[in-house]
Amino acid sequence: MTRLAERVRPTIRMRLTLLYTGLFLGAGIVLLGLTYLLVQNNLAQRGGPAEISGSAPTGGTDRVFTEGPTGVTAPQAGKALTPGQLQGVLVRAKRDYKDDTLNALLTQGGIALGLVGAAGLGFGWLLADRALRPVHKITETAGRVARSHDLTERIGYEGPRDDVKELADAFDTMLGRLARAFDGQRRFVANASHELRTPLAINRTLVDVAVRRPDATDDVKRLGESLLVVNTRHERLIDGLLTLAGTENAEAGTDPLDLADVAGHVLDQAAPEARGHGVTADRRLGPAPTTGDPVLVERLVQNLVENAIRHNREGGEVWVSTRGRDGWAEVRVANTGPAVPGYEIETIFEPFRRLGNDRVRSDRGSGLGLSIVRAIAGAHGGTVTAEPRSGGGLVVTARLPSRMPAPFAAHGVRGNGASGHGAPGNGTPAQGGRPAQGGRPLLGDEAVSHSRE
Repeated sequence: MTRLAERVRPTIRMRLTLLYTGLFLGAGIVLLGLTYLLVQNNLAQRGGPAEISGSAPTGGTDRVFTEGPTGVTAPQAGKALTPGQLQGVLVRAKRDYKDDTLNALLTQGGIALGLVGAAGLGFGWLLADRALRPVHKITETAGRVARSHDLTERIGYEGPRDDVKELADAFDTMLGRLARAFDGQRRFVANASHELRTPLAINRTLVDVAVRRPDATDDVKRLGESLLVVNTRHERLIDGLLTLAGTENAEAGTDPLDLADVAGHVLDQAAPEARGHGVTADRRLGPAPTTGDPVLVERLVQNLVENAIRHNREGGEVWVSTRGRDGWAEVRVANTGPAVPGYEIETIFEPFRRLGNDRVRSDRGSGLGLSIVRAIAGAHGGTVTAEPRSGGGLVVTARLPSRMPAPFAAHGVRGNGASGHGAPGNGTPAQGGRPAQGGRPLLGDEAVSHSRE
């Protein structure tokens, strides 16, 4: 019921129009009522009943009425009216005149009020549009800023100094402060990138030189290798922090790209790491055209794949699929591994949050991978969702707006070249222990790219 009420709730323009019309009709009804009372009082004060003399003219017969007024019975022919009867006839005629006048006033006044009210409704609609025009301008500017991330745009309202002018000026002031804040953040990220990476690079060089010295002892070499591992972890952590800070307010590019190409490239790069962990990668890459920043989109897919490989079990599997569906370009990464409680799904997207006590396992990452994925997807107008996989592991789906029209994108899902195999989806195992895609068998004409590594 509440949802229905929100749907049929009139707009501000309609509410203002109804308010104007209601006030106008209210004033008209009051005016018509006062006019009715004044006319009624005026008719009542226009003299009392006429005095009729009791004597009739000599030699004459009083035959004034041969046809009575409306509602008055005419006297019979040849029958004289007495003064009392004549007095009654005049009183009734006056009363009927008064009633007819007041009824005509109400009827004609009501019709006129209805016509003027209808005209007032139209004029109220136009006046409301004119009054709300500055607000529409503010809304359009806010929408453009939200879509383009261009904080240099201003409303610049030039109207009179009223409430709308104050609202527009306040909005311009807010945009100015936001622009300065984001510029400061970008400068900080750039400076931090230099100031933090330079010492780490120097540390790596010094340790590497010390380890390679001819007189370096075994203890020094072991210590140097440990320091290099720690230095690498710090570099990865700083890189993740800078990427996260840069993508949260980044403006997505508009370069055309295909998630299938990006995912294939990332899987090729991640193949050595997958073999090192004893993980088998299964790719089912169908066309998924979209637009965006190629570097950021590649980082999104890379984080998903690396997360699926590192948080896996020995001899586990990773399934990567891409497709276009319902106006979205979709990449889905599923993996085997430890069971993930449903109530912890949302926490893994927060920075530095890991499942259980996995915080000490820094060799698996810095805890920023999925946070970066969500930030990049949000910057491109997309979404990221995750769900536990039946039998252990996780299924993460990232969706970006598709370049392909929705009717064609719905039929562009491809990814199986052999019967009996599904792409990673909702975690329902298909033949061979692989999860089926949404519980739906893939069609034969959907086969584009399918390989196991």
